[in-house]
Amino acid sequence: MNNIEKLLDSLSKTKFRGSFHLNNKMKTYTLEKGLDKIEKDAYDFINRRLKPLIIKNDGKQTPMKQVHPVFVAQHACGCCCRGCLERIHHIEKNKELSEKEVDYIVKVIMTWIKRETLGDYNGR
Repeated sequence: MNNIEKLLDSLSKTKFRGSFHLNNKMKTYTLEKGLDKIEKDAYDFINRRLKPLIIKNDGKQTPMKQVHPVFVAQHACGCCCRGCLERIHHIEKNKELSEKEVDYIVKVIMTWIKRETLGDYNGR
């Protein structure tokens, strides 16, 4: 089990983060669109909503409703705002995110989405 898997296991045991799951509609959407498309969307959302140095609506930029699997995953993984990124992932809040940090965030999100849609895909 890698560090991301351990982190997701830990977060899933908390009352707030553990309450997020993809509903059947979101699971179907993910499988129909394909993981490559969902990952592309994740990069787009993270680059637009979390990467900039200044985010005027930080803490409110990620919808809570089931409008896209990435948004649900962001809340489940603590990747929804810069405050959560700093607190949970130790990614400094007061700077623009690096490409390496964006890649890490997307990897966390996609790992969670795969767990939700494909179940025991890692043989855990």
